[in-house]
Amino acid sequence: MSSARVDYIAPWWTYWLHEFPHVNLRFQPLDHTFKPQDENYQQSLIFLGCVAAAGLGVNLLCLAIYLSCLCCCRKDEEEEESKKSNSCCVTWAAVAAGLICCVAVGVGFYGNSETNDGVYQLTYSLYNANHTLAGVDSLVTGTAGGMQSGLNEHLSRLGEIFAARGDFVQTLQFMQQMSDNIIKQLLGLPDWEKAKVDLAAIADQTAYVEYYRWLTYLLILILDLVICLAACLGLAKQSRWLLTTMMVCGVLTLILSWASLGADVATAVGTSDFCVAPDKFLMNQTKDVISSDIVHYYLYCSQTLPNPFQQVLWLIEIITCTLFFNFLLKNVFNRDVNHKESKDRDLLSIQHLLNNSEASLHQLTALLDCRGLNKDYLDALIGVCYDGVEGLLYLCLFSLLAACAFSVMLCAIPRAWRQIANRDRDYDDIDDGDPFNPQSRRMTSHHSHQGNMHSFCSYSSSIGSQTSLQPPTQAVTNAPLSEYMNQSALFGGNPRYENVPLIGRGSPPPSVIDNNTCFLSIKSAY
Repeated sequence: MSSARVDYIAPWWTYWLHEFPHVNLRFQPLDHTFKPQDENYQQSLIFLGCVAAAGLGVNLLCLAIYLSCLCCCRKDEEEEESKKSNSCCVTWAAVAAGLICCVAVGVGFYGNSETNDGVYQLTYSLYNANHTLAGVDSLVTGTAGGMQSGLNEHLSRLGEIFAARGDFVQTLQFMQQMSDNIIKQLLGLPDWEKAKVDLAAIADQTAYVEYYRWLTYLLILILDLVICLAACLGLAKQSRWLLTTMMVCGVLTLILSWASLGADVATAVGTSDFCVAPDKFLMNQTKDVISSDIVHYYLYCSQTLPNPFQQVLWLIEIITCTLFFNFLLKNVFNRDVNHKESKDRDLLSIQHLLNNSEASLHQLTALLDCRGLNKDYLDALIGVCYDGVEGLLYLCLFSLLAACAFSVMLCAIPRAWRQIANRDRDYDDIDDGDPFNPQSRRMTSHHSHQGNMHSFCSYSSSIGSQTSLQPPTQAVTNAPLSEYMNQSALFGGNPRYENVPLIGRGSPPPSVIDNNTCFLSIKSAY
C-alpha cells in the first residue's frame, strides 16, 4: 500500500464538504469515515437535513412576524408621498424577486445537468466493469466446463481403446490429473461466487432513481419560474385573487426549496466522504471476500505491481499447449496404428478443445489485466466526485436563491394587496353627487341635453317666473376633464375652491348672473 495515487485526486469541494460536522441525533460527534451501513453515520446525514428544516422554520417565523406587523401596525397612508414611497418599495421588491428567481432557475438547470452527467458516467462505467467481469466469468466457466466434460469424455474413450497398453493408460491418467489441475486453477481466478456482484443491476437501479430525480428537479425549476412570472403579472395587473393564489404557491415552493436543500446537502456530504478515501472504503468492503492483493492490484494499477493471476495463467497455458498437445498427443499416441479411426477422431476433438481453451486463455489474460477495470473505476470516481458533487452544490445554491426570491416575493405581495384594497376603498368613498366627481359631471352633462335648465334666479325672489328664462347653452357647458384636473392639482383639492371650475369659461361671477336674471324677470313682468 505504499504506492501513491497519481491518477485520481479528490477535488477541493469534497474536502470542504468532508469537514462538515457529523453529529448523530443524540448530538454525539462522529468521525468522518464513509460508513453507509452504520446507523450513527446515517443519523449524521439525517441531522444535516434537520438543519435545513430548522432553517425553514426560522424563515417561516420571520415571514409570520413580518405579516403580523404589517396587519397590526397600520400606518397612515392617506398622504400622496407615502403612497408613492410604498408603491416604489413594492416595485423594487418585485424586480429583485424576479431577478433572483431567474438567476436561481439558471443555476438550477446547470446543476441538474451536471449531476445527471456525473451519474450517467457512473452508470456507464458500471456497465463496462460488469461486462468485463461477466466476460471473465464466462471464459472461466466455459473453459473449465469444456475440460471437465469434453476432455474427460475423450480421455475415457482413449482409455478404453488403449486399455491393453499400460504406458498409454498411465499417460492418460497423468493427462486427467493435469486437466483437474487446470480446472482447479481456473476456478480460483478468484472465487467468483463469493465476489460476484451484479453491477448491471446496480447501474439499472441508479439510472432509474436518477431519471426521476432529474425529472423532479426539472418540474421544480419550471414551477418556480411560472410562479414568479405569475406573481409579477398579478402585481402588474393589480389582481388580488392572482396575488393571493401566488402567495399560497409561494409558501409551498418555499417549503419545497428548503426540503431540497436538506436532501442535497446530505447527499453531497455523504458522497464527499466517499470521494475523499474511496480506496479505503472498497478495501474494507472486500476484505472478507477477495484477497487484498487482488483488490490492491485493480485499485492501484501500476507496472510495478505484480499481476496476481500471471503465474496461474502461465501455468495453465504451458500445461495446455505444450504438455497436452505437443508432447503427449503427437509423440506418444501417434505411434500406435491400431484403432486408427476412433483414435484420430478423439485426438482431433481433444486438439480442437485445447485450441479453443488456448484462445480463451489469451482473452482471459487480457480481461484480467488491471488497466480495463481500473479505467472504469477512475471514470466512475471522476463522474461522481467531480460532476456529481459539483452539480449537487449548484443545486444547493439554487435552493438557497429560490428561498430568498420567494421570501422577498411573500413580503411584497401583502403590501401590494393592501395598496390595491386601499385604492378600491378610496374609489368607493367618492360621493356620486359630488360635482367634482368626473363620473358625476359626465352624468350631469348627459342629463343637461335631455331637458331644459332651471333659472339661475334665486328661489327667494317672488318676482317673475323661473320658466320664463332659457339660459344660454354656453353658461352651463361643463369644463373639459383635463382643465378640471389641472385646476384641482393647482389648488391641491382644497374644498375652499369649489367654484374653481368656473375659471377660464368667461362666465361672470354668480352675483352678476343673479342680478341680471332678476332684472330680466322684472322687465318681462311689466
